[in-house]
Amino acid sequence: MVNSVQVFGRKKTSTAVAYTKEGNGMIKVNGVPIDLVQPSALRYKVLEPVLLLGKKRFEGVDVRIRCRGGGSTARMYAIRQALSKSLVAYYQKFVDETSKKEIKDILLNYDKTLLVADPRRCEPKKFGGPGARAKYQKSYR
Repeated sequence: MVNSVQVFGRKKTSTAVAYTKEGNGMIKVNGVPIDLVQPSALRYKVLEPVLLLGKKRFEGVDVRIRCRGGGSTARMYAIRQALSKSLVAYYQKFVDETSKKEIKDILLNYDKTLLVADPRRCEPKKFGGPGARAKYQKSYR
């Protein structure tokens, strides 16, 4: 049986599912290597967990990430969260607790959203205005 964990990351309406198993350090997003993820402006956001923790920690695992829904920015944030959470879960389940704690502390000190989902959602539009809070201009004569 292969040692594997399946974890998800979320941002707004975007969901990314990371499947992590023992391997040789391959990280793919929707079948594309993580170094070629589009848009290129947000590529470093996706690579943050790898850059923070170092390639050495990812050498023993293969990560496959499927991402659906949302816009491009939300997808990138969901992918980076799924990647971080999957590594923490893998280390907890199959490696040792101390290295898992070390990884978790590094990620949380840098950015909490790498492990914890952001609960903010778009507020629904109401009547009497063009958006959720704005009201139409009022005329007195």
